[in-house]
Amino acid sequence: MPAGNRRVLSLCGTSAPSYRKVQHMEITPQQLAQQLKSGSDAQIVDVRETAEIAEGMIPGARHIALGELAGRLSQLDKARPVIAVCRSGRRSAAAADQLSAAGYTAYTVPGGMLDWTAAGFPTA
Repeated sequence: MPAGNRRVLSLCGTSAPSYRKVQHMEITPQQLAQQLKSGSDAQIVDVRETAEIAEGMIPGARHIALGELAGRLSQLDKARPVIAVCRSGRRSAAAADQLSAAGYTAYTVPGGMLDWTAAGFPTA
C-alpha cells in the first residue's frame, strides 16, 4: 500500500509551535477496492457514529466509533494493517493517528465514504 507523510502543527504548551511526523498512511478508495479484490488481510474499521452506519459500510468493515476506539484496540490484530474510514476522512485520520501511536500499521481513506460511494463501490 502506498505511503504518505504529513506534518501536523502542535499548538500545545506556551513555547513556539513544533511539528511532529504522523505515522499513518493514506489509501484511496480505488486502492482499497483493489486490495479487497485481491484478498488483502487488512482490517477495515469504520469510525463513524452508530446513526451514520445506516448509510452503509464497506463490506467486511467493523464498526468502532472514534470515541470508543481507545478502549477497543484489543479487538484488533496488531499483525494486520488497519484501514480507518469515516464519512469524509477527518475522523479516520484521527483514528489512524491513535492506531499508529498504539503500534498498529494504520491507513486512512481521504474522502472517506463520500468518495467510496461516489466511485460506485459497494456498501453493506
